[in-house]
Amino acid sequence: MSDLLNWSLSWPAFAAALVVGYLFGSIPFGILLTKLSGGPDLRSIGSGNIGATNVLRTGNKKLAALTLLGDMLKGTAAVLVGYHVLGGPQAALIAGLGAFLGHLFPVWIGFKGGKGVATYLGILIGLAWPIALAFAAIWLSVAKLSKYSSLSALVASLATPLLLWFATGNRQAALLMAALAGLLWFMHRSNIARLLSGSEGKIGQKG
Repeated sequence: MSDLLNWSLSWPAFAAALVVGYLFGSIPFGILLTKLSGGPDLRSIGSGNIGATNVLRTGNKKLAALTLLGDMLKGTAAVLVGYHVLGGPQAALIAGLGAFLGHLFPVWIGFKGGKGVATYLGILIGLAWPIALAFAAIWLSVAKLSKYSSLSALVASLATPLLLWFATGNRQAALLMAALAGLLWFMHRSNIARLLSGSEGKIGQKG
């Protein structure tokens, strides 16, 4: 357990990683891409969310894929910049935290952002890409069986910290992803309520 307590990142490096990560994460790709394509304000349709699942409700699959890619890669970019520029593995973790917070609470659109699934996966790609593949496999399996994007994300994010802890031994990363999973579940609280009531929208469903 000593690795959990071995925290050597300086406060200036901590602050720089958090801010840089936040700026990456706060880019609202769903809104930007939808507007550039001549579509409606993403916040006025479907769930009002700015992520790829809501973009898919516009019927534009290519735009949804681009949104997913952008929201994912901004998390990966934050982690890589943290690692290679701002101070190594611990800076990468803090940059990942900043990116996730930036996606959830982007300053540019009134701190009302997305629910974090794609950015969670992107952060995971930067930290431990084999576990990211496991996340994707779990997500796809649950999605195929249930047709619920939200349920797929909840299950995959629940498994991720356990996989990091036991499969890689990277316990600091496991604790970070557990904290992010907690935030992700909190952001999905309305989805959880709809899942329990049977009223949650399914993948590809418009409305």
